[in-house]
Amino acid sequence: MTDTPDGWSTPQRILVVLAHPDDPEFFCGATTLRWIKAGHEVRYCLLTCGDKGTKDISLDTGELCRIRQIEQRTAASVLGVKAVRFLGYEDGYLVPDLQLRRDVTRVIRQERPDILVTCDPTTLFPDNSRLNHPDHRAAGQATLDAVFPAARDHLNFIELWRDEHLEPHIVREVWVCGTQQPNVILDVTEFWETKILALYEHKSQIGDPQQLAERMRNRRTPDSTPEQPRYEEKFRRLILG
Repeated sequence: MTDTPDGWSTPQRILVVLAHPDDPEFFCGATTLRWIKAGHEVRYCLLTCGDKGTKDISLDTGELCRIRQIEQRTAASVLGVKAVRFLGYEDGYLVPDLQLRRDVTRVIRQERPDILVTCDPTTLFPDNSRLNHPDHRAAGQATLDAVFPAARDHLNFIELWRDEHLEPHIVREVWVCGTQQPNVILDVTEFWETKILALYEHKSQIGDPQQLAERMRNRRTPDSTPEQPRYEEKFRRLILG
C-alpha cells in the first residue's frame, strides 16, 4: 500500500450506490476515473432513474427515465465504469425503509465490493444557498444500513440467504461523498476535464454545456489559479474490515 488513502496494493472491486443518474459524476466522477486508471473495477448502482428531474412539460416520467438511463450509461462509459444497474425506485420518493435496505443489501451480496461509495445522509445544507436532495440523504442512510449490519449477517433478510442463496458479505471500506466532515481529500486535477466530459452526457440536466464547464472549472481550490488549477474530491473514509 502506498502513502495515499486509496493506494491499495491489489485491484479493488468498487461499488458506487447513489440516488440519481448524474450523481456519480457530480459527487465523485474524477475519483472514479482515478481509481479506474489505477486498475480498479468500478460499478454503479442507481436507486432511481431520475424520472422527475426536468422542467420540460412535454416529457412524462417514462420517457425521462429512458433518456436518463441512456445518459447515465454513456457518461459511465466515458469514465470506463464496468457496469450500471438501476433499482427502479421512483425519483423524489426515496425513503430509507426496510424494502430499500433489503434491495441494497441484495446488491451488495451480489456484487461483493471491497470498497463502497455512497453519500452522507447527515448533509442537509451543502452550503448557504442549497438544500440537499432528500433522495441523496435517503440513499446514503439505506446504503449505510445495508453495509452494516444487514449485508454482514445471514439472519438479516434471511430470505436473501435462504431463498436467493446470497452469502453474507463484509465491505472493507466505505467512502462517503457529499460530506461536511471529510477525512480524505484526493487531488483529482488530472482527471477533472474528463469528469466534465462525462457530465456533458447528461444533456437533459445540464443546460448550456459551456456554462457547466465554467462552473465546474471554478471549483478549483482557493490556493490555485485558472492558469494552474487544482481540483479535489473529499470523502469520509470508514475502514470496517
